[in-house]
Amino acid sequence: MFSIINSLGLTGLNAFPVSVEVEATKGLPSFDIVGLADAAVRESRERLKAAFRSSSLNFPKQSIIINLAPADVKKSGSVHDLAIGVAIMCVMGFVTDEALKKSAFIGEVSLSGEIRPVQGVLPMTILAKRSGMEKIYVPADNLREASVVEGVECYGVASLGELALHLAGKVALVPAQVFKPESSAFFGDLDFADVKGQSTAKKALEIAAAGGHNIIMIGTPGSGKSMLAKRLPSILPAMTFEESIETTNIHSVAGKINKENPLITQRPFRSPHHTVSAAGLTGGGSIPKPGEISLAHNGLLFLDELAEFPRASLEVLRQPMEDKQVTISRVSGTVTYPSVFMLIGAMNPCPCGYHGHPTRKCICSKKQVTNYLNKVSGPLLDRFDIHMEVPPVEFAHISSAAKEESSAVIRERVQAARDIQNRRFKGTNITCNANITPDILHEVCPVTDAAKATLEDVFEKMGLSGRAFDKIMKVSRTIADMEGAEVINEKHISLAVQYRTLDRKYWNG
Repeated sequence: MFSIINSLGLTGLNAFPVSVEVEATKGLPSFDIVGLADAAVRESRERLKAAFRSSSLNFPKQSIIINLAPADVKKSGSVHDLAIGVAIMCVMGFVTDEALKKSAFIGEVSLSGEIRPVQGVLPMTILAKRSGMEKIYVPADNLREASVVEGVECYGVASLGELALHLAGKVALVPAQVFKPESSAFFGDLDFADVKGQSTAKKALEIAAAGGHNIIMIGTPGSGKSMLAKRLPSILPAMTFEESIETTNIHSVAGKINKENPLITQRPFRSPHHTVSAAGLTGGGSIPKPGEISLAHNGLLFLDELAEFPRASLEVLRQPMEDKQVTISRVSGTVTYPSVFMLIGAMNPCPCGYHGHPTRKCICSKKQVTNYLNKVSGPLLDRFDIHMEVPPVEFAHISSAAKEESSAVIRERVQAARDIQNRRFKGTNITCNANITPDILHEVCPVTDAAKATLEDVFEKMGLSGRAFDKIMKVSRTIADMEGAEVINEKHISLAVQYRTLDRKYWNG
């Protein structure tokens, strides 16, 4: 007897169709799996035999061979267990493969017959829909994640016995309703109203949020750098559905999905400890998993105490910040993960933290200060669109009972500026001003003659790099958008230039 059951595999973010072919013939009982399957897939033989016994199902006493096609693509993990189990049920006569021609099966089978959750269900469900599948059967714990996708019926399977009864027509499983997230989950709980003073820093963060710009903050301990950075998610524009799907795909592959609320609607905020390795940031492993910079896709990557990070870890950020993706190469293959994120760095100006403080004396030598600052390389510093000095908080501000501007009010201005950008870049892959490509920079950033003269003067006097010029133009475009101006004027350029002076003050003496 020969049957074919549909399953799905995953390499990185790329799902691919897998055909589980089964042939059962008379002969000595045997059970073999071929098709470039790794150890986890081959071990499903023993799991399924025990699961059939636990589910009061008789395992066929025939010579059974399972082929996972295409045979030249490596299959890994336990995701194919359920499809192999269904293929064996076809041999037993529970159902014909013709009845399951438009159905796909993914899930891990335990010894007790329970169907356990697997990673990467969302990208596999999306592929099932694109491949013309009408039904997909997934573990019950993954059901909400799969039901995010419209256009395909999603069934949650709790056990092998339950699925056998469903296929035999005795107990019908009910497809899940399409999952819709609650709007209350869109933004974080922290609020800018909690931050006293620091109006200049708040304005810089507002501009960064409006244009998706990278920002570095430098200041003495206790000035509020971390407090400001942790509240930045509360003023970011709402995620589009496409962004939510992209981000959820990555977190699904990494196994970081909440089964009750699987669709990520709040922009990610990743804040790794400064002991993180380069592989921890970019991703890795024998089967490459996404790292922190990919988990921050469409959100924020906050590096607190930036100068304390290993130099090798910081330098790996440079290429993903430019390419907007991370490519991990291993012997088993190459995986690419998207990495469109805002980078927020915060650091002290010296080891003791008080270099440049208006009242407290710095105890570091000039060499110690230089060596500390040089832990952040020039090329990495050049990739920050906005440089911001955060001064110590004054007593008058911190003791004031006056209410500060809330995140909701700031977010309205940010959203208005982002709406302008969405209309400007409609039909392109550009999502915000920070991602403007060089070929259209001058087209979307028209400047007045006075602004051009100012920019030329600054470029020559400060010896800016080509990248710094582009950054100033992009930040100027965002400032103009926040004021509703179509053409960039001298004031916009001047403000953007002010956000590029910290390297001259600290790194160049």
